This record gives sequence, C-alpha cells and structure tokens, in this order.
Amino acid sequence: MLTLYHAPISPNSRRVWVTLLEKGLEFELVEIKLDGEQFKPDFLAINPFHHIPALVDDDFNVVESLAILDYLEAKYRTPAMLPQEAQDVATVRMVQLVTVNELLPAMNPLMFQMLDLPGGDPDKIEQAQQKIATVLKFFEHLLDDRPFLGSDNITLAEAVAGTVIPWLPRGGVSLSDYPKLSAWCDRIMARPAWQTTNPTPEAIAAFKSIMSARMAG
Repeated sequence: MLTLYHAPISPNSRRVWVTLLEKGLEFELVEIKLDGEQFKPDFLAINPFHHIPALVDDDFNVVESLAILDYLEAKYRTPAMLPQEAQDVATVRMVQLVTVNELLPAMNPLMFQMLDLPGGDPDKIEQAQQKIATVLKFFEHLLDDRPFLGSDNITLAEAVAGTVIPWLPRGGVSLSDYPKLSAWCDRIMARPAWQTTNPTPEAIAAFKSIMSARMAG
C-alpha cells in the first residue's frame, strides 16, 4: 500500500499527489502540518531530513519529490508519464529541473503578495520578476503543437511545473505574454487531478498563519 505524507499547500507534495491520481493508483494520504509535525520522531523515522513529501511503499521509504516521481514511473508504467524520444525526455527533465532550481527560488520574494501579507523588498521582487520571465519564455519556447510539454499526453513535466505556474498570477506575474503557456496552464488546471489537489482556502489560511507567526518571531 502506498502512503503519501504531504502538506496540501506544498508544490513539492502536490506534484506527487497529482502523479498518483493521474496514474490511477490507490494510496493513503497523510497530512503533515508544517507547524512542527515534520520534526516528530514518527515522521523523522520516515524522512530524517524532516521534509515533505515522503512516500512509503510497504517497507520502502522514498524521499525527495523528483525521486518519488521516478519511482512511481518505474514501478507503475501505465499510463506512461515520461516520453520515449530523446528530445522529449530532455524536455520533461529540463522543465522539472528548471522549475525546481530556477522558478521556485525566484518566487520566494513574491510570497508576500501570494499570501496577501505585508512586506516584500521591491528590489528583490523586481529581480524575481525578471528571473521568472526568463523561465516562462523558456517554457513557452518548449511548447510545440502538442497539448503537453514533450508529449500528446500528460507528463511528469506537468506534474512539476503545472503545480507551480498557476500560482504566479497571485504574485502579480501575468501569463498574458505567453499564449501557449497560458493555454497549457488552463488545460491542466481543468483536469480532475488538479481540481482535487488544488489547495483549499483553509489550507492557504493555515499556511498564511504559520508564515505570519514566523515573521513575527
């Protein structure tokens, strides 16, 4: 039995949750509240680095979201979420890694706007917007006449980038200059897996409360 330890507000968690749903797998969902539950001994026994998500498959623990996605793809090959052609595989991997290493860090200064919190450094926000624009232009170029990145079918690229990019308008970043990416975003957001995993207002409010407490402390 697969068990996913996750936090609903986390894009790292959500990319795994989406993949489990897209593959039609049976799994148990266990929420880890990020107000300290990640440091409790029971969870540290699963992931000593106290990060979410973590996947438990019987007696095998998998940590780090990209490793979890590879594990799921290798073990549950149907439906396939990784293309076969070399260039398409490279497209998926580039999107995954650019999202994790470039896009997500660049979004940090926009967190205040995304959560309607006071604050934010204008210079850092401007730098973030420039970096994000570079990423979005890159992704726009990668999209061809197929509906998904490197494929006619949903891939692991959508699971990673598609759980991050829809948040950008909340941070003041419009997708209007990227028509293919905007249409791609609308296409995946309409899918049941995205509808199911979309953070609820309650989850957003809980995370906002945690962030406010950290800022006050």
